[in-house]
Amino acid sequence: MGPDTWSKLIVTVSSGSNGSAVKAAQVQLNRYGHGLAVDGAFGSGTASAAKKFQQSKGLSADGIVGPDTWRALVSGSGSGGGGGGGSTKLTHAQVSSMFSGAGITWTSTGNCSNRNVSTCTSFEQMRRTTAEGTVALKRASGCAILVTGGTETGHAGGTYSHWNGYKVDFSPQSCISNYITRTFTRIGDRGDGAAQYKSASGNIYARESSHWDVTFHN
Repeated sequence: MGPDTWSKLIVTVSSGSNGSAVKAAQVQLNRYGHGLAVDGAFGSGTASAAKKFQQSKGLSADGIVGPDTWRALVSGSGSGGGGGGGSTKLTHAQVSSMFSGAGITWTSTGNCSNRNVSTCTSFEQMRRTTAEGTVALKRASGCAILVTGGTETGHAGGTYSHWNGYKVDFSPQSCISNYITRTFTRIGDRGDGAAQYKSASGNIYARESSHWDVTFHN
């Protein structure tokens, strides 16, 4: 399906639009780091994401997904390349946008986001699956999520590490803690004594002394 075919399929959508064309636009926008609910309703979040995408592509940032915007959406491979797959690495700004849109907050002891400084909380080079998994947890649980650790240096090494974009640390607030312990399967303790819970998709939630250490494998 090339440009000629796409031009026949295009349905222009904008604020107030509803339906499958809006869902398609939301899916495409999510490939570029926007954590939109794919609900077919073109609300303020979708409009904001459309404008940001248009700005990034040098298009008129009017929030209307018409022929030029559709062409830009479907011709790219998503943020960071890799076809928009779960292994795609995102920028700090992209993850911040996804988290903000989902109502997820974050903090750092150093009030910074430089991944080379251990007192910062950075999302630079976070895997798309990790960011999307965090958003999915927020929506499924209905709980507030406060992220306290991302891809910054200072965590343990290994393949499935913070630095490699697989892990996120959450504050152990009662709502999210209760959701994890009630919903996921207890699989015993980690080598350091942290109680572990495993989701059906294979993600591991380890309850460390001051936070939840979560590994998103999928």
